[in-house]
Amino acid sequence: MERGRGQEKKVGPPKSATSVRDVPLNDTAIEMIKKLREEVYLGEDSPLIPDEKGDFIKPINLLRRFYRLQTAAGIPEEELKGLHALRHTFATTLINGIKQPDGTIKSLTVKQVADLLGHTTTEITELYYVKKDNTKLEGLTDAFNL
Repeated sequence: MERGRGQEKKVGPPKSATSVRDVPLNDTAIEMIKKLREEVYLGEDSPLIPDEKGDFIKPINLLRRFYRLQTAAGIPEEELKGLHALRHTFATTLINGIKQPDGTIKSLTVKQVADLLGHTTTEITELYYVKKDNTKLEGLTDAFNL
């Protein structure tokens, strides 16, 4: 029997050598993982978000859960995004940065983000993951008197 797209659970070797890496998590992410583990903990090697039986969830079911969360958050149906959109948003935010209370912008370099994403070159990161947001640059040079 042939399974439809999103129905097959794939657990296997990493896609590439750069797929094996440590990814640093911030305090919020760590706390959220701890909360998930308090709700359902089926052992160290169990999936973080399991199905009803504690097994790996089918990709299509995880995506449906994600769509329901977006809908509950008030996102219109025509604007719902897939899970991979989170990766793009993450990369874009890290590169464009976040304006700090003192007016500076805290950001990472394209190389740092490429390393986090497991890209072998920065070109992939720049081409497919970064959308420039120049609005954070407004007023950044006001203190420079040339």
